[in-house]
Amino acid sequence: MKRRTLPAAAALAATAALLLTACGSEDDKSSDNDKIAGAEQASETPKESATASGAPAEDKPDGVDLSLPKDMNLVFDWDKPADKNEAAAMEDAANYVRAIYHGVDKRTSNVAAVTAYSTGDGLRYAKTQIDDRVDGGWTATGTRRHYQATTRSAANGTSAEVAFCVDSSKFYGKEVKTGKVLKSEPSIADFDHFKIIMVKVPTGDGLWQASKVFVETKAEKCR
Repeated sequence: MKRRTLPAAAALAATAALLLTACGSEDDKSSDNDKIAGAEQASETPKESATASGAPAEDKPDGVDLSLPKDMNLVFDWDKPADKNEAAAMEDAANYVRAIYHGVDKRTSNVAAVTAYSTGDGLRYAKTQIDDRVDGGWTATGTRRHYQATTRSAANGTSAEVAFCVDSSKFYGKEVKTGKVLKSEPSIADFDHFKIIMVKVPTGDGLWQASKVFVETKAEKCR
């Protein structure tokens, strides 16, 4: 269990020194009525998914609330890399995803977790994901699985790429007012591939923030 002190200003402007293959994008899905938008994003149908395995993180790993409702299960089915920086970047990439859905559940993008685990384009992306769902009256329910994770570090050791697949076939949009769960037929649209550029916060003991998000939708390599 890590014990870290967040910097007073949790948003650090940093540049990721990694060359990425350009991808399409769209964060995740929630139902055929839940459109997604955000940084580095393309439009697509929504819905959401996964299977179990992988231990959930504590609700407050860095003193910020990452709690989720019992019906919203985010599974991170991957192994921690041997490299210390890459392992920390991977852990906080997962916390970044949790922060987004924590904001969705709390119905606001102004939550401490979002500013703790993101900066720059990553922060804008997170806020867009949350605000779109709040404005549309949607939340999420079910299990969203993250797997086939890979990492690589920049030579300077202050940025790292965390890439992974997402299976959203069992993760659905839910109307906040009615509680109606919006399901759709399983398809290739349930599979996305993410690349998140994580940057190390100099004043945060081991803290990493998402600075850029690239998403390839309908990712065949994730099936």
